Amino acid sequence: MIREIVTYPTPPSVEYATDVRVFNEEIFSLIEDMKDTIGANSLNALAAFQIGSYYNVVVVKKEQGGDFLELINPRIISQRGKVTTVEKTAYFPGLSAKITRYETISLVYQDRFGNQHSLKADGDFSILLQRKIDYTFGSSFLNKLSKEEKKIFTKKLEFGSDVAISESCPTVFKRDYIIKAINALMLAMIILLIGSLFVSDETLTQFWQYQTYLFYGVLVLNVIYFFYAQYEGKRFISCTSCQIGNIIGTSVISLIKLSVIMLLSYFII
Repeated sequence: MIREIVTYPTPPSVEYATDVRVFNEEIFSLIEDMKDTIGANSLNALAAFQIGSYYNVVVVKKEQGGDFLELINPRIISQRGKVTTVEKTAYFPGLSAKITRYETISLVYQDRFGNQHSLKADGDFSILLQRKIDYTFGSSFLNKLSKEEKKIFTKKLEFGSDVAISESCPTVFKRDYIIKAINALMLAMIILLIGSLFVSDETLTQFWQYQTYLFYGVLVLNVIYFFYAQYEGKRFISCTSCQIGNIIGTSVISLIKLSVIMLLSYFII
């Protein structure tokens, strides 16, 4: 059965996951649900916590053959080397963080029949296992972040975005190009307005049609600017408040200019 995946802000267990002592149908059913959920969500692995169970169980999808590795009561017994990677997890959907992990680990675990096994893992497999075993200790990769990386990730959580976050306001934004396009179209409207004073009545109809097209073009660009500017502003947390005021002010001024030009066009053209 496919189960719902637990996501932030639901906290991991504040206590260690409950070790499996009785290997019965309840555990087998849990493992099968974990496999179904992994397949349905195209995941590499799940800890039991991630589908709402506090049993100490981790299931990993093998790279070949579509089989699964079932780890019951896993414990890391040794580790070697350090490596820094960028990780993602279903617990923080859509977000990533830079984390320092052990490069190689050795662990012991039991299978569904209670038999003891040992395993040595390195590279991506080692990192994947460490991330899932974190959940069995009431933790997530948030607790593994450096002070600086945690600061960045906290901002990502706040805004629900994985885009790079800058601590200083840039002097030039991409949204400025939208403003330039708006100004260029309004300049064309002013030129048409002035030109209408020197043309025949026959041509005025054509001028009014062009003016209408330009009006809608500027209107659409203003809407695009307003929403894109807010999205872009969220990337620069340290000056978000001043940017919001600037975005609103720029949009209002632009619309006032557009209204004045269109009003004059209505009476003149």
